[in-house]
Amino acid sequence: MTTCIGVIGGSGLYQIDGLEGAEWVTTSGPWGAPSDQILTGRMNGVQMAFLPRHGRGHVHSPSSVPYRANIDALKRLGVTDIISVSACGSFREDMAPGEFVIVDQFIDRTINRDSSFFGAGCVGHVSMAYPTCKRLSAACLAAARDAGINVHDSGTYLAMEGPQFSSLAESRMYREAWGADVIGMTGMPEAKLAREAEICYASVAMITDYDSWHPDHGEVDIGQIIATLTGNADKGRALVSRLPAILGEARDPCAHGCDRALEFALLTAPEARDPAMVGKLDAVAGRVL
Repeated sequence: MTTCIGVIGGSGLYQIDGLEGAEWVTTSGPWGAPSDQILTGRMNGVQMAFLPRHGRGHVHSPSSVPYRANIDALKRLGVTDIISVSACGSFREDMAPGEFVIVDQFIDRTINRDSSFFGAGCVGHVSMAYPTCKRLSAACLAAARDAGINVHDSGTYLAMEGPQFSSLAESRMYREAWGADVIGMTGMPEAKLAREAEICYASVAMITDYDSWHPDHGEVDIGQIIATLTGNADKGRALVSRLPAILGEARDPCAHGCDRALEFALLTAPEARDPAMVGKLDAVAGRVL
């Protein structure tokens, strides 16, 4: 199998540099149009595909991002490994603005988003006990360290609906009672959909602020966030540029089973499956259908 790295860039990260043969391609599928065209090319001999999550110019809110279309489009392009890069707030004193966190757990508090490719006519259940790929996360950690980024090797990401930031009471609850480390608005359902599509997924959270819990920082200030985003975006591009050399062109099956997540996930009997639903699943679940 050949590696194809898909990068989903969050707030502030709308492009990546250094791609050979770079081309913006238009894609479409049964789940609608993705957030934007997808930038394809090669870096160090490895195929790459970059998708700006909010669209160039930041036209999608966290709730309006077409998550299913994005994952489906990357799957159709042959992406084997997705690196999600997103801005977040921190609940920890030692996780400061400008630093990165390699997320390994999620708490999903989103409520207005389609969170599965499956449904009536073809029912499927995948495990989200370990929602990110350990192999891919380790590669991101190595890339961050090589780029000189102050990075934390694990953290729990609280995915909120937004677009408003947290109240003080919510911020304290997420931090003190729930044990979350960072908070953002786009990690879910993206990670769930990548798992359903049998694509390895790693999440890199770029800290911009302390949410609203910190007594010395007060509520989230959008001006401060934008200023921090600029520096974080440069670091994010430095991390991404190092991944092809770490992951390599040749790819073995995922040792953690991410690329076989649907092996026993489909419950609807073949004869009872809705042909229209099966048709929509041709890319994400074609291996088992």
